[in-house]
Amino acid sequence: MSSLLEVRDLYKVYRFREGLFKRRKIEAVKPVSFNLDAGETLAIVGENGSGKSTLARLLAGVEQPTSGQIFVNDEEMHFGDYQTRCKLIRMIFQDANTALNPRLQIGAILEGPLKRNTNMTPQAREQRVNQILKRVGLLAEHAYFYPQMLAAGQKQRVSLARALILQPSIIVADEALNGLDMSMRAQMLNLLLELQEEMGLAYVYVSQHMGIIKHVTDKILVMKDGEVVEHGLTAEVFANPQAPLTQKLLDSHFNYQTPERS
Repeated sequence: MSSLLEVRDLYKVYRFREGLFKRRKIEAVKPVSFNLDAGETLAIVGENGSGKSTLARLLAGVEQPTSGQIFVNDEEMHFGDYQTRCKLIRMIFQDANTALNPRLQIGAILEGPLKRNTNMTPQAREQRVNQILKRVGLLAEHAYFYPQMLAAGQKQRVSLARALILQPSIIVADEALNGLDMSMRAQMLNLLLELQEEMGLAYVYVSQHMGIIKHVTDKILVMKDGEVVEHGLTAEVFANPQAPLTQKLLDSHFNYQTPERS
């Protein structure tokens, strides 16, 4: 049986002109391949500049890959085909303040994807918006609020609602819980896990928080300078890290000692 998400040799290079004759290239993501099944969570970790956020944007269709392929349910995703992709893969960005248009009410923000991608009637769209607001722990009345009227945790719930509004199969979350305090972060994590169980969602979770990754992810990709240096089941990688970077990340978070070193 094939996986929900299959990534084959996904690659991203940026080319720059330096002066009149000199060109420079940066390999932001070196060829990476992996699979993810429905109901699974993949963590992408690495230090700043490792390429993890670029990989997340490639998966969500925000950036165009230089080469490689992305398949969802055996259907290849093509860059620019937002009609297909946005019903299957949605993204939650790190900063809800910049991701939500301050000039639009929450209801209009959530209704936008429905207007562009469905043939739903205005009444049906309003009903879906109210349902999704309640499902993420907000009130139907929040549809009439502007983003700046909401607290940080509420804004991130709106971002989650926008990601869910088209009932996708995969959600890519790029450091989405970073700006929240511990209490709000725990609430959001519990909500994400509930929704995963309820809807069979697959998550791609970009983070440096090894404690969260240990408890909520099934698989892990460790990146350094655009390259995957370790990939496997989260429990196995945490128990026996092979790459020096993985060990360093674990050490810095847990003051970690693996069985081999203790």
